[in-house]
Amino acid sequence: MALLEARGVNVVYEPTRGQRIWSVRDVDLTLEQGEFVGLVGESGCGKSTLGFALTRMLRPPAHLSGGVIRFDGTDVASLTGERLRRARRDGFALVLQSGMNALNPVRTIGHHFGDVLKANARPGDDLSRDGIGRRAAELLEAVRLESAMLTRYPHELSGGMRQRVSIALALSLQPRLIVFDEPTTALDVIVQQAVMDTIKDLQRERGFSAILISHDLGVVLEATDRVMVMYAGRIVEDQPARVMTHGLHHPYTEALLGCYADPRADVVELGGIPGSPPDLSVPNTGCSFAPRCPLTEDICRSQDPPLLSLAPGWAACHVRARVAHVEEEVRSVR
Repeated sequence: MALLEARGVNVVYEPTRGQRIWSVRDVDLTLEQGEFVGLVGESGCGKSTLGFALTRMLRPPAHLSGGVIRFDGTDVASLTGERLRRARRDGFALVLQSGMNALNPVRTIGHHFGDVLKANARPGDDLSRDGIGRRAAELLEAVRLESAMLTRYPHELSGGMRQRVSIALALSLQPRLIVFDEPTTALDVIVQQAVMDTIKDLQRERGFSAILISHDLGVVLEATDRVMVMYAGRIVEDQPARVMTHGLHHPYTEALLGCYADPRADVVELGGIPGSPPDLSVPNTGCSFAPRCPLTEDICRSQDPPLLSLAPGWAACHVRARVAHVEEEVRSVR
């Protein structure tokens, strides 16, 4: 059984006044125990909203309008109140993209750990001042910070330190799944690399499953086992990270790859994606990427493609799936 399984997940933003926004549309995904998966796409494609939906952290005007989310066999989409709080405590955690916004500016780092550990105490936990201090120091050491940070306030820490504190807080309840929502946003490249190295080391050592949400395809390819590409609220490709830089892909994935260049090349050429993402307040017919795609055919405008086989993974593209099928037939004849 997969650790996390989502089927037909839809998230709608319904403001008091204004149009409804279909931010996440019919998303299916699975995540195995110990797997590290990347979720990548342009800003506004629904990545963070999906992460919040999977961890049941959506707040109005967003709400889950359909679908099933099973965590270790339990339908967490149907849980409320104390049952939902217990499921969060025992199962999953979310690391937000801004460490400063995630931490209370008038509470010391030590108080943050005390609040989390006391609010989510399990039988046998040592909730004395010394017990919490020891546990907090161990967690800070795990993310390569000194215990002296416990007496400091968030504004006294650098951006990278605050993000490490957020990761340590997520680890405090020993979750089986952690969703990292753009954890390196606004950090310089050196600090980004250090934070990502810490995340990869922790995931490997502790064996938790992880979803890394990012608009940076390079970071995702380097860190994860599998990459899901999101466009206009849908998953349009799901491939092992090792094959993402070669072979057949969804045209949107190819366009994303074309936005990166080899820094070692004598002449650096960067590509771009023409057009603009679709308006998510308007119901869509056919493939959402069709207006921007150089491979568009009539079927693309009339039929929304499901995830089709594009060995070794999947892609929501009529054209690429047909090409892959033909190539497979040719190989079988040979």
